[in-house]
Amino acid sequence: MLEFIILILIAIFIIVYRKEPGEGVYKFFVTKAVNAYDRYAPFSFKLVRQKAVELGQEFTTRQYMTQIALIGGFAALVGYFYFYSIIISAVYAIVAISFIPYLSYLRLQRVYSEFIFEQIQTYTTNVIMEFSTTQSFVKSLEGVRDSGVLENPVLADVSRMIEMSYQNGTVDESVQYFNEKYPFYMVKNMHQLFLQITKEGARDAGQALENMSMDIDSLVEGVYRDQMDRKHFHGRFIKFGAILYMLIIVIRFMLGEENYINLLDIWYVRIILHAIAAINFFFLLSGEKYYNEDVGAE
Repeated sequence: MLEFIILILIAIFIIVYRKEPGEGVYKFFVTKAVNAYDRYAPFSFKLVRQKAVELGQEFTTRQYMTQIALIGGFAALVGYFYFYSIIISAVYAIVAISFIPYLSYLRLQRVYSEFIFEQIQTYTTNVIMEFSTTQSFVKSLEGVRDSGVLENPVLADVSRMIEMSYQNGTVDESVQYFNEKYPFYMVKNMHQLFLQITKEGARDAGQALENMSMDIDSLVEGVYRDQMDRKHFHGRFIKFGAILYMLIIVIRFMLGEENYINLLDIWYVRIILHAIAAINFFFLLSGEKYYNEDVGAE
């Protein structure tokens, strides 16, 4: 049955190639993939991807094809050297390639969260600077909005805060709105300080703002240090995951090719090998998830 499916896929490729020779085949599959993405991707993820494109962080088509070749090729080699089967090798490659959209999702979420964190850092730092001059929280927000240092979606949310403040005659609801939208410690602490200064007054507001600015710098330094640690961990983790796959190949050479092939005739040995490959795969996937998650969390 599996062989029949593979033959059908090969036949489809040949038909497409005859109708759209050369570069046309490449464009055909890319177009189909993009159309499928636009139809089924969540709306929120489309916004994330659009921002990544604006930041120049989205992969080019060539980079995606390179990623497909590397991941699919590695999976195919693992399948072949584990089982001496072209069919299993092809299945492994297809399964590995099918996870590339998920890897893209994780990477773009990391790019977007890094962008948001930088915007929040800019927002808090500049509001404190503006407040030291205006002594008004709303006027500080207007100064930051008009300064051109913020980008959407943070810029739009700051404008929304200003509108809500004027409509309600108080900053409470606008502060709550922004805190819920961007639940960073630096945001909540800064807003809490401004509420205290606005409602209760402060004997030395300048000193309180200076201390808050130092706290923000400390938080930002910790987050960037965590990002560098994650990047260092990521490179080492990928190498370690690849080595785990190579262990079975080393065992194969230690046993000798003939003995290893004889072992493959035992059904539970094949199941164990599939289980080892699957466990290593999800181990690598969990590492990718960790590397790309919670970037900017304080």
